[in-house]
Amino acid sequence: MSPTVQRPEPPYVQIVKHIRQQISSGALRDGDMVPSTRKLASEWGVSWPTAAKALTALRAEGLVRGVVGVGTVVCAGETAHNASIDRIRAIRTTGRIYPPNERAVIKAVELVSASPVIADALGLQPGAEVIKRQRVTLRHDEPISASVTWLDGQLAAVAPRLLTTERLLQGTAGYIEETTGRRVARVVDQGSARAATAQDAEDLGVPAGSPVACGRNWWYDADDAVIEYGERVSIPGRWTTHEYVT
Repeated sequence: MSPTVQRPEPPYVQIVKHIRQQISSGALRDGDMVPSTRKLASEWGVSWPTAAKALTALRAEGLVRGVVGVGTVVCAGETAHNASIDRIRAIRTTGRIYPPNERAVIKAVELVSASPVIADALGLQPGAEVIKRQRVTLRHDEPISASVTWLDGQLAAVAPRLLTTERLLQGTAGYIEETTGRRVARVVDQGSARAATAQDAEDLGVPAGSPVACGRNWWYDADDAVIEYGERVSIPGRWTTHEYVT
């Protein structure tokens, strides 16, 4: 079924969002061609200038590039870092948290006592038992980010795979939804930068002390209770895209 333009968003914005989501979900991978200006104009029922504007916006975001004699191809693997909301959308559209060119290696899983900071993040009492999961995310088998997530330890009784290093293809959020019915309804994502620690250097293959991007996120259910809290660090040169409508 061909995509169609909806109002009131500008048509080129809708085209950009559609292709961006295909890229973040893995439906379009690095090296894949995106539709030409002619094809976009025909499929979406828009003018050539509108279709061309969409491709220009995607090139500006670093998601695609023009290749002489070939056309416009995806290059997001070189420049893009998926935000938390991209992971949630991927779960819901493909059933998998990572696109085909990415995978996570679960380095460690354990039950620990929540520090005051982690307890506050999860809405628990300090010292409460929590699940701690450490992972490195690889794209084309090269590390691009490392993360640690914490979840309420009580989830272990109903979602026991959270305590294994087995990969959860649907992600922790998808697995928790399957086992408990709790669905992510809201995401809060924060970003910053800092110097790479010794652990960052080991995980990402960057020099200790070099600049790295970092962030943290909270995934809330419909009752506004935190399902998962996470902290991440990623290699330099990656852009995370957020779009806001005012």
